[in-house]
Amino acid sequence: MSALRKKDMKNILILLTVLLLPLTADGQDKPSFSAREMADVRVATPGLFAKSNHIYLHLDSLKDHEYAFPLPGGKVISAYGTRGGHSGTDIKTCAKDTIRAAFDGVVRMSKPYYAYGNIVVIRHANGLETLYSHNFKNLVKAGDVVKAGQAIGLTGRTGRATTEHVHFETRINGQHFNPNLIFDLKERTLRKERIKCTKNGSKIVVKTHTPDSRIAQSKK
Repeated sequence: MSALRKKDMKNILILLTVLLLPLTADGQDKPSFSAREMADVRVATPGLFAKSNHIYLHLDSLKDHEYAFPLPGGKVISAYGTRGGHSGTDIKTCAKDTIRAAFDGVVRMSKPYYAYGNIVVIRHANGLETLYSHNFKNLVKAGDVVKAGQAIGLTGRTGRATTEHVHFETRINGQHFNPNLIFDLKERTLRKERIKCTKNGSKIVVKTHTPDSRIAQSKK
C-alpha cells in the first residue's frame, strides 16, 4: 500500500471517530452505578435527601401503564415484619412464573446474593427501589432500563427459601419499609396515594401523607 493511500485511510478513520463519538455519548442515557451499588443491597441513593430531609412518592399521579403488580395473580405467603423482622413480602404463584418490574426504572443489581439467591434491584426515578429475589433466573442485567410490567425474572427458590416464590421489597435510601404502603397486596392493586419519606438521623420514616385539611380548606 502506498504512503499516500495509508495517509488517506488514516484520515478516513479519524473522520469516522469524530462523527461517531457524539452518537456514542448521546446513547449513554443509563446512569452509572458505583461498584458498591452493583454489589450490595443496602446502599444510599446519592443526593436523594440533599435538598430536603423529606421526599414524596406521588403514587396518586401514576397512570395505569406506569405500574404493575410484581407477580400477577400472586398470593402473600409471608408478610412484611413477620418471622422476627421479615424485610419484605413473599408472594407465590407457581414455579418459574414471570416476575414483572413494578415501575419504570434502571436495574442496579442483578446477581446471586447470599440468602436472597438470585436478586434483581431496580432504582426508580422518584427515589424508590424495588427488590425481587429467590429467582430461578434473572432476565435483566445491571444497567438495563426497564418499563413497568416488563419481565425481569422467573420465580424460584434460590438462596434461603423453602418454596418457589418472589421475595419483594421496597426501599428508600437503602432502608426497607412495608411494601403494603405501595401496593394493596391482598387486592394486588396500587395504592393511589402520596407517600412521605422523611430522613430522621440515620433512619428513614415512610408513611402515607395526608394533607392538612385546614390548609386544603384555606385554598378554597
